[in-house]
Amino acid sequence: MPFDRYGVLAGTLHQHFRDTPDTEGAWFHVNLRVDTPDGRYKCAVDVDSHDSQTGVQWKVFTVDAAALGPVAAMAPGFQDLDRVPRSGALDYLRHPALRRLQEWPGWLPGPLGELLDRLLKSSPPWTSGSNVEAANALEPILAVGRPILVFGEPFDTGLGVHNIHQNQGDAYGSQWWPENGIWQDGATMTRRPDGRFDVFLNKFSGQKDHTDAEGHPI
Repeated sequence: MPFDRYGVLAGTLHQHFRDTPDTEGAWFHVNLRVDTPDGRYKCAVDVDSHDSQTGVQWKVFTVDAAALGPVAAMAPGFQDLDRVPRSGALDYLRHPALRRLQEWPGWLPGPLGELLDRLLKSSPPWTSGSNVEAANALEPILAVGRPILVFGEPFDTGLGVHNIHQNQGDAYGSQWWPENGIWQDGATMTRRPDGRFDVFLNKFSGQKDHTDAEGHPI
């Protein structure tokens, strides 16, 4: 079944750092510390396992605050979100500001595809790479002192957020299949001085890009 709780944490980025690499196969994260009136939250952004063959994919782009709905102006702290459109919840495959509207044919020259993307305001395609490359892509938007939004599942105990990645499309038989659900995807966003938001989306290569109403792969 989908997560018991899902929502967004709003606050100020205090610190970020990577997990220490090890040889135990532990999932590799970029860790965030986010200040709120309730205290300092711990957030773990999954950028794949140190030794995993699963693979990680990501995209980084910028959106207008209005495209995010009510969450762009929410007060600091964690807020549960209804898993429906226009609540502020995220769905990589369904949210107009996040999904890629069109996959251009491979024979189109790169500059032409980029122009079409800009004209239609679609998000960029997924980039695939290592955990280190994913961390390198995320960290430039993590300016200490910036307002930040972190979408995901809150900790059962203590102040924190995890499952900050796509949370649907996992294959039948995988340990994550039961948690598939729509409108419950995680993400990391920081607010720029001009009021727009820099966005980092991340998913695992085994997660599918087409899902049914329960978030299971089609």
